[in-house]
Amino acid sequence: MSARDEILQRVATGVGKADFAARRVAAEAWLAGRACGPLPAIGKELVARFRLKAESLASTVDAVAEQATAPAAVARYLAAGNLGQAAVVTGDIAGLDWAGSNLDVAARPAVDSDQVGISGCFCAIAETGTLMLLSGPDSPATVSLLPETHIAIVPVSRIVATMEDAFALLRAERGALPRAVNFISGPSRTGDIEQTIVLGAHGPCRVHLILTGAL
Repeated sequence: MSARDEILQRVATGVGKADFAARRVAAEAWLAGRACGPLPAIGKELVARFRLKAESLASTVDAVAEQATAPAAVARYLAAGNLGQAAVVTGDIAGLDWAGSNLDVAARPAVDSDQVGISGCFCAIAETGTLMLLSGPDSPATVSLLPETHIAIVPVSRIVATMEDAFALLRAERGALPRAVNFISGPSRTGDIEQTIVLGAHGPCRVHLILTGAL
């Protein structure tokens, strides 16, 4: 054995790498058996709680009965704000009838010149009015981060009570974490300059949520 191999073996033994499989089993058993800490009382009205919290964070919220009518709701919002008719969308919602609402959408990652980004979401958290977005081929993170206006389509069936519930849903449905998990709680903001809140400092200055499903 060379001096290098001997050193690396001693390091591996010291950090437990030689027994990694057993350490992983022990860690997973500990996590599975760990009791959850105190949680806030959210109640059963998750949709109402989510909407209240989202609006308190400067998001605007609309609601439609079914996802098929979401493009029309997007068109109304854009027209009311004089925000044009062009947008980039994530692939998971690209199949909606955007052209039927006179919207010019492209299913691709956003670039700095895009003004409006429309995304789906993995789930939404009633406790804080937060969106949980997962990055992937059909959901590039740039669509929700680069444009000045971010519009998210949020099925009410995907609203969960707490952050713990969101991660439990992620583990149950996906098993492993994607490359990025983004939590969005209203427009980007900063208070760095004279403690004055400025929206849109590091991302969208407008976040609009369209709730879809039975309300």
